[in-house]
Amino acid sequence: METIYFAGGCFWGAQRFFDQFDGVINTEVGYANGPTENPTYEDVCNDSGHAETVKVVFDPEKIGLEELIDYYFKIVDPVSVNRQGGDEGIQYRTGIYYTDDNQRPIIDNKMSELEKGLGQKSAIEVMALKNFYTAEEYHQKYLVKNPTGYCHIPAVMFELSKKK
Repeated sequence: METIYFAGGCFWGAQRFFDQFDGVINTEVGYANGPTENPTYEDVCNDSGHAETVKVVFDPEKIGLEELIDYYFKIVDPVSVNRQGGDEGIQYRTGIYYTDDNQRPIIDNKMSELEKGLGQKSAIEVMALKNFYTAEEYHQKYLVKNPTGYCHIPAVMFELSKKK
């Protein structure tokens, strides 16, 4: 198994999005790459510096990192700084955080492809994961528990795996 972390605005939708794909073994939402330990949701909403992030554990025999990154690009505005949809603030920044240095060249290649297509640099930060703190239980699988909850990701994106 491998693990990658995606910050892409509100983590509720990102988790629901990645859960749909065969080969994704587990997802968990939390707070990443901030300056303090064990932040609460209230801390994060008050500019603690952490990013709302989804941890994705996947089986590379069933789904590759390249494919996951391509999917990620479908749900973020790659040039928006600290904002996705109606959500604004540092916690809504975009990022790809890795824990295995072997993932970095794959990420860099996908970022180069993206930026070439955009004709500009993206706002997606790419860096090693510094820290990750699991979010409170009520945030886990939030959009499954609350199907009418707000998300900047269009609901049709939660059905991509059915269209393959």
